[in-house]
Amino acid sequence: MVAPQREIMPVRKTTKRLYLIPVLSKALDILELLQEENQPMTLEAIHRKTRISKTTVYRILKTFVHRGYLSQSPDGLYRQVTRPKKMRFGFAGQSADMPFSNEVTESLKDAAASVGVDLMILDNRYDAGTALKNAEEFVRSKVDLVIEFQVEQEVAPMIGDKIAGANIPLIAIDIPHPHATYFGVDNYRVGIEAGETLAAHAVANWDGKVEWVLGLDLAEAGPLVQSRITGAFEGVRNGISDLPVELFVRMDARGMRERSKKLIMDFLQRHPKDKHILVAAATDSSALGAVDAVRELKRDKHVVVVGQDCIAEAIAEMRRDKSPLIGSVSHEASSYGPSLVHLGLQLLRGQTVPPYNYVAHKMVTQKMLE
Repeated sequence: MVAPQREIMPVRKTTKRLYLIPVLSKALDILELLQEENQPMTLEAIHRKTRISKTTVYRILKTFVHRGYLSQSPDGLYRQVTRPKKMRFGFAGQSADMPFSNEVTESLKDAAASVGVDLMILDNRYDAGTALKNAEEFVRSKVDLVIEFQVEQEVAPMIGDKIAGANIPLIAIDIPHPHATYFGVDNYRVGIEAGETLAAHAVANWDGKVEWVLGLDLAEAGPLVQSRITGAFEGVRNGISDLPVELFVRMDARGMRERSKKLIMDFLQRHPKDKHILVAAATDSSALGAVDAVRELKRDKHVVVVGQDCIAEAIAEMRRDKSPLIGSVSHEASSYGPSLVHLGLQLLRGQTVPPYNYVAHKMVTQKMLE
């Protein structure tokens, strides 16, 4: 007797859609493989075992190395490492009252957050004693790395010694510190470009006539930052030859607006009839102080100024009709954060880095903003 056939009902598909991220799944496959093997592996071996494309494997491995999940030996082998504690960088800003310092701080905060680095921020307040105390606080707090942005060259050796004594890597912005990796602009080169811009204006508008070339310097920062003015004077000479040396005058403005205003105002009042005056400033704060003096004395036609940093207020000033501020060298503050974090991570991983790390810069002029 043949058993009656049962009617087979169609099975309704009930599997839920999985919201997976393919590249993340591949990354976890690689990480889990290294955990299971528990020994160093080559890129080729990982590629063969996972059957993931070699290009994807390479990029995933490099990302894991960058984030500290894997290490790569000189012979190219990859190994899982114990996940380190969340890193904390100490950053001592130049001054909360200085616009460029604030732009650097914001850039660094964003960059640190993007890679999961904690940031301990202290304000040096443009003061040597405060900068020294902040260095001591970083040591007490046992940060993993210090980024120092302070203006006093005289205190730099003391800060460098304290940080080095605690075996903490140090990055110094703009001003060299003993035991530190330098990060910042090529001060002499940005000065050259500022001076050439001033000379070009004199040639185009004053038939090359120049009665004074003034440099608003930052003496306390030391020779490297002072080379901005040295470079600016050389840049003027590049554009206008045979200017007598006595036409070039340096003034210690300390990079500050009010001090710069006073210095330029005093000079212009002592030379009321002089009409062809070039001013190179070590910072935009100094440049804006010079502009304040020129405008107050109604010498707008007689003086032109070029600054450094290209802060927002300098950009706004250059947009004003017939402003004495004809240019500023942008130090690209927004690039500081990502570059500093990357440099810091390289140092903490024992990678070799250059002793001097220069940021990109570019000249910004009135004509470019029209």
